[in-house]
Amino acid sequence: MSDTAAPTNVPRGLRPTLPKRPEMDEDAWTRIQREQEKMKGREFVRFTVLKLDPAWRRLPHAERQKHKDEFEALVGELGRSVMIYAYSLVGTRGDADFLLWQASRSLEHLHALAAALNGTALGGWLSLPHSYFAMTKRSIYVNLYEEEYISKYGGDEPLDRARIAINPQGSKYLFVYPMAKTRAWYELPHEDRQRMMDEHIRVGHEWPDVKLNTSYSYGLDDQEFVVAFESDHPGRFLDLLMALRVTEASAFTLFDTPAFTGLAVSMRDALDALG
Repeated sequence: MSDTAAPTNVPRGLRPTLPKRPEMDEDAWTRIQREQEKMKGREFVRFTVLKLDPAWRRLPHAERQKHKDEFEALVGELGRSVMIYAYSLVGTRGDADFLLWQASRSLEHLHALAAALNGTALGGWLSLPHSYFAMTKRSIYVNLYEEEYISKYGGDEPLDRARIAINPQGSKYLFVYPMAKTRAWYELPHEDRQRMMDEHIRVGHEWPDVKLNTSYSYGLDDQEFVVAFESDHPGRFLDLLMALRVTEASAFTLFDTPAFTGLAVSMRDALDALG
């Protein structure tokens, strides 16, 4: 054993044998603080897609009910600090059974929720075939239809809040998929991308009953975006996606699968659909 005692506590970001990093000038730090202040309203978003081990259905009925009770109660408790919406995938996907749409300004809250669900009895029977992590932010593209929103709700500030907060409209169905653009898309001048997005936005505006929720994953997860559409009519969503396929911007899509069609249900109904 070495006679040299290892340091018991080294502050994060500091290694005793290395020089400190150069300090930032005051102007740079002020700019960073200003941007960090803007970040406070943005939310972390997670789509958790869960699959049940079929062997669970062979457990005694009373035991299965107990598992459901525990899981439901935990979601209800933690739902006070985290937005949680449940969607059943039973009947629409073969590789998953239900989806949890979560949002919070605190990443630690999402971590605590995932850890708590892992610790439930039912959690031991669940696998995670798909999971998507993202954040909210304002789009870099101008939406000409936002002028209508500003005139109705009274200024840019309400629009900014609406863009950085997840606010489900409570539709019967949710349609979710991850996506990414090709590198060729980012090589185009911003003006060309804006022109193509103008067409994309115009087409989407023709389906006002299909609400889009876009979150961003650059560097946070494998995809670049996670898109979640809400509608009471699956056919309306299908027709919208077909129309978007023939827009110019669609040619720059790298991937947009897997796709999930979820039925909005209570947490208990999602669990009861498992068996």
